[in-house]
Amino acid sequence: MATITECREALKRLSDNLAAADGAVRGAAALDRTLSCHLTDLDTTFTGRLADGRIEVEDTVPGPPPGKAQIRLRMTGDDLVAMVDGRLNFARAWASGRVGLEAGFRDLLRLRSLL
Repeated sequence: MATITECREALKRLSDNLAAADGAVRGAAALDRTLSCHLTDLDTTFTGRLADGRIEVEDTVPGPPPGKAQIRLRMTGDDLVAMVDGRLNFARAWASGRVGLEAGFRDLLRLRSLL
């Protein structure tokens, strides 16, 4: 099972990957939205922002998200690490319910290029 430290590092690597992207991926990541990532197996939530093409983790809280972020992710810590490492395809994991993504309709349309 991935640790909170490994998951935080995975989010940092994901942020670095988004910042280095170009084209449609860079455009999709250029949103300015609140973000939460609930790790179900660790019962921990990372909260922060997606801004300027980067994920900025602001806090780590026990349990489910304390508020409703504009973009909400739900998955296990192992799935987060596997996705960032390229061992798990986000679109397939999302389609099967293994990973949850909730956002407004317009945000989902923009984020689809990240899938």
